[in-house]
Amino acid sequence: QLVESGGGLVQPGRSLRLSCVYPAFTLKYYSITWFRQVPGKEREAVSCVSSGDGYTSTADSVKGRFAISDDNAKNTVYLQMNDLKSEDTAVYYCARDRWRLRPCRVSSADPTDFTDWGRGTQVTVSS
Repeated sequence: QLVESGGGLVQPGRSLRLSCVYPAFTLKYYSITWFRQVPGKEREAVSCVSSGDGYTSTADSVKGRFAISDDNAKNTVYLQMNDLKSEDTAVYYCARDRWRLRPCRVSSADPTDFTDWGRGTQVTVSS
C-alpha cells in the first residue's frame, strides 16, 4: 500500500508538497499516479510518473502549477503544488498502475486500473 502525507490548510497562492511513499522497486515496474477527489465527484487524475524512463504527465487543469517528481533513494513520489487555488481543495491519493510497464497518461487514467491506494491526504485551500 502507498502512503500519502503533506496535506493541510493553506491560503490561496501558497504552496504544498505532498509525499507518496511506495514499496521498494514499485516504480521500477509500475507507474504511480496522483489523484484527487471532492465529495460528489469522480476521482480525477492529476499527475503521474511512468516506470522505467520516468516520463511524467500532468492534467491541463494544474499544468504550470503542479509538478511530480521521484526520489528513488527514498522510495517517494512528490507532488509539488504551487499557486494553490480554492478549486484544488480535495483529498489527494496516490496509487500504482495494475499493468506492468504501461506508460502513464493522466488524460486516460481510469481509477479502476489502479491499486494499492493510500488513505489520502486532505488539502484545503482557503483564506
